[in-house]
Amino acid sequence: MPVLVASDLDRTLIYSAAALALTMPDARAPRLLCVEVHESKPLSYMTETAAQLLTDLGDAAVFVPTTTRTRKQYQRINLPGPEPTYAICANGGHLLVDGVSDPDWHAQVTARLADQCAPLAEVQEHLLRSADPVWVRKHRVADDLFAYLVVERELLDEDWVKELAVWAENRGWTVSLQGRKIYAVPKPLTKSAAMREIARRTGADLTLAAGDSLLDADLLLAADRGWRPGHGELADTGFTAPSLRALPDRGVLAGERILREFLGAVRGAGAVPEPGA
Repeated sequence: MPVLVASDLDRTLIYSAAALALTMPDARAPRLLCVEVHESKPLSYMTETAAQLLTDLGDAAVFVPTTTRTRKQYQRINLPGPEPTYAICANGGHLLVDGVSDPDWHAQVTARLADQCAPLAEVQEHLLRSADPVWVRKHRVADDLFAYLVVERELLDEDWVKELAVWAENRGWTVSLQGRKIYAVPKPLTKSAAMREIARRTGADLTLAAGDSLLDADLLLAADRGWRPGHGELADTGFTAPSLRALPDRGVLAGERILREFLGAVRGAGAVPEPGA
């Protein structure tokens, strides 16, 4: 039986320059590989060691990139290793099969959102009305499924974020602050539901997951085993679960550690032998 590995990308496996957390002396910094270019500029990185680990993982398991990014944003990323057959985008709103969104899955998701939470238009209007232009740089809607703001973090009113979370909770939505982005996402829109569907299709009997943010919590709880880095919303709140391992590693080296953990678990499951075995 295959092992399914569903991993968040940003600040879990790949890192912007601002999120690398290279605290060691410059001469000891790891070599980095650029895995995303946007508007002709390098945007996201992983260590060269992590790139080889991901290649090995892609050969050993069903690796599923799992992200809150839109399809367009995801397709900017050029991950090393075999091209994944499946990917989860828009926080579970799109299940990509060979790069194409599965229309039946998307229809199921949109029907569920219509039944279970307040409409996107109501949330978007509230964000436009209540967010202060002093610290808001952009208002965005992602694939007609959820909304987010790009903000100046140092100017952000943290009390406003807390008030927004309460307002959203009462309407069936959740709020997540990740770097310079504030996400408002419908609660029924989950990465875990898409992961379960891929596990069903592939016949995987073991699911592994990793993530750093509130929007990854359901994914980590749904997987048989999960990992989180030492940074991010989940680390800041002390999020834990019996099947979850909280790693101390922070920044781009956490991505490398998570991939080592994935490979160890896959090999421990007997899916692939150790080199030379």
